[in-house]
Amino acid sequence: MEDFRKESLAYHEGGKIGTELTKPCNTQKELSMAYTPGVAYPCLEIEKEPTQAYKYTNKRNLVAVITDGSAVLGLGNIGALAGKPVMEGKAVLFKKFGKVDAVDVELNVHDVDKIVEVCVAISDTYGGINLEDIKAPECFEIEKRLQERVNIPVFHDDQHGTAIITAAGLLNALELTGKKLEDIKIVIIGAGAAGIASGRMYRNMGAKHIVLVDSKGVINTRRNDLNIYKAEFAIDTPDETLADAIKGADMLLGLSGPRLVTQEMVKTMAKDAIIFACANPTPEITPAEVKEVRPDIIVGTGRSDFPNQVNNVLGFPSIFRGALDVGAKKITENMKIAAARALADLAKEPVPYYVKAAYNNPDLEFGPDHIIPTPFSKEVMIWVASAVAKAAYEDGVTDIERCDVEAYKERLRKLAYIDEQEDTSIISE
Repeated sequence: MEDFRKESLAYHEGGKIGTELTKPCNTQKELSMAYTPGVAYPCLEIEKEPTQAYKYTNKRNLVAVITDGSAVLGLGNIGALAGKPVMEGKAVLFKKFGKVDAVDVELNVHDVDKIVEVCVAISDTYGGINLEDIKAPECFEIEKRLQERVNIPVFHDDQHGTAIITAAGLLNALELTGKKLEDIKIVIIGAGAAGIASGRMYRNMGAKHIVLVDSKGVINTRRNDLNIYKAEFAIDTPDETLADAIKGADMLLGLSGPRLVTQEMVKTMAKDAIIFACANPTPEITPAEVKEVRPDIIVGTGRSDFPNQVNNVLGFPSIFRGALDVGAKKITENMKIAAARALADLAKEPVPYYVKAAYNNPDLEFGPDHIIPTPFSKEVMIWVASAVAKAAYEDGVTDIERCDVEAYKERLRKLAYIDEQEDTSIISE
């Protein structure tokens, strides 16, 4: 680990992102167009019609990654500046997996009102805002208020990213086991941003039996210490502990801490259950421990060295790719569900040869050990971005007059496989 620490520090020296020129600036004429006097012409066009900023600037492909550093990965409230390497890393993932330019913005404030005001003030610069590593419950209020005040999509990945990826895996697990979402019992350990967002998404997709568990136990109607977000999931049940709740559960979503789930608990789950143990780097229970006592259970974790990795990179780059390309004004619940369903459908497609090579697994195919696509599949951007764009158009949160999804898929395919930075926008007719 010490060698890896040193390698990581060396990797980060100088930062991980920079400015990339998209137009030449090698002659006197090009210089005069890049800056004065030529730059005045697009300025005047934007002054007359602000939406022209999408045409004459990088706004249409630019996302702000905004944090206050209050809940950074597994590091906690380390402050905005200390969280900057993570935000730069997020920008790397945006570019690598969604061909989206991103700029990290660290805010040295924690007050909800101040964060909202700053974000509103700078929002015209960007095509979208990705809130990152802001603790609950403040993150819920910030996202809600921002989306009400700005005219660009706002997405809190810590909430919705995990919800979308796990929903995709859940849909496929249910297909493999012949169960229905409305019939199953879901237990979620961890009542923070990701846990509450996941519960909301499952419920919006049809789930009826959700038990939320926090550090004090089951969130039931006898609790008098619940904030408004946890109270939303309070149920009338005699269950008090995680061990109580997990009995008969068809799905267990772990968004908490290491080794909180025992093999004895796993034994009490329903037949053909699913466990997503997402605590990192040490999950709530390892796949090997689950399989030792319950080989019928489908297992996923947040780690890349186990099957069924729950990785948010499967979501946010492609979601923003689709949202930006249609000029979406917000990210709706239907857009999130469309992303989840697209990921679920993609996992059932033949796995590309380069993905099999990356995982050294020539037999990789849809089944209990492959219910979610891998981050290395270039098809993710194509399937998810097109599904999100279509949902945005259907929800009426974009001004485009026509959405040619098949043509857009072809543009995305060229972008993904040829790796050219060309215009991928859906053109309205």
